[in-house]
Amino acid sequence: MSKYNGDDYFHPNLDYKLLDWIPLDKVLKKVFLSNPKCIKIIEKKYQYLNKNVRKYISLNEAAVHLLEKREKIINWKFLSQNPNPKAINILRRNHEKIDWDELSSNPIVIQFLDENPSFISKIRWDILSENPKAIQLLQQHPDKIYWKRLSANPQAIHLLERNQDKIDWEWLSENPKAIHLLEQNQDKIDWESLSGNPKAIHLLEQNLDKIDWKVLSSNPKAIHLLERNQDKIDWHSLSENPKAIHLIEENLDKINTFKLHKNPNAIHLLGRPNIRHLRNSYYNYCWDNLSENPSIFEIEYKSVAKIIAPFKEELMQKCFHPTRLIRYLDNYNYDIGEDEYQD
Repeated sequence: MSKYNGDDYFHPNLDYKLLDWIPLDKVLKKVFLSNPKCIKIIEKKYQYLNKNVRKYISLNEAAVHLLEKREKIINWKFLSQNPNPKAINILRRNHEKIDWDELSSNPIVIQFLDENPSFISKIRWDILSENPKAIQLLQQHPDKIYWKRLSANPQAIHLLERNQDKIDWEWLSENPKAIHLLEQNQDKIDWESLSGNPKAIHLLEQNLDKIDWKVLSSNPKAIHLLERNQDKIDWHSLSENPKAIHLIEENLDKINTFKLHKNPNAIHLLGRPNIRHLRNSYYNYCWDNLSENPSIFEIEYKSVAKIIAPFKEELMQKCFHPTRLIRYLDNYNYDIGEDEYQD
């Protein structure tokens, strides 16, 4: 199982479909086409997509098999961002087309360089410094480290601990793994950046006067602070906060409808008639945001039935075995076959 977009999961053996109320033509945009869950749509529709839309397929980690057979449709800037390790083979064959700015931020860059070390001179070290997968390479080339970006890298804490004079404290204040350094250097904290740090809630609780409430309103770990200080909430920022749904539901008149369309936990609200009416007012802007929302997909349960079919007969044999039926009748007075308790 591969992870996609925060807490939303994609399983390659399952099929997905759009929610019934969402028209496909409204959401055929960049982030939508980069979502692995739309791979079945891509496989059926890619030849009908115009060039300006089709290029986004190159971002999709589930579409590499399609791109391998049809290199003419590849957008090389976007393929250089694709996190699927199988994209390495295509990039190696077309190394002159690689966008090194994008590949330097891609977690597969280390595997690419391990297999193709001659390309290390192409690396953008400032961008690589923020790449969590690049720590070993950065340790081998300390003179190339860009310390501002490294300060935001959650896997670079040991390097930052040994080089505190090089830390950029504004960037470090966003780093969820750097809390102990921030606790020890509170005079250097950038409180605007810290207000968005989900691991810094205890520091923010101790310094309420320093909080940036606009930034905090989007922090999913700060809900209890927002509940107690609703007069300070920035409702535009809160509209995208996936953990603030109860506050959103209680204050729909204050919510930014445009931003709400990005909120993965607000999908039940977005299908309501009153929100649909507001969506028409924003027109394409809401559809753009909705196309980025991972919750616009649901599992196509026919694909689940297909997966479990080989095990169905075996499962039924075990479930309804005579010894099991008798045991449940004797011990619990429960008839498994009829799914009811006997008098």
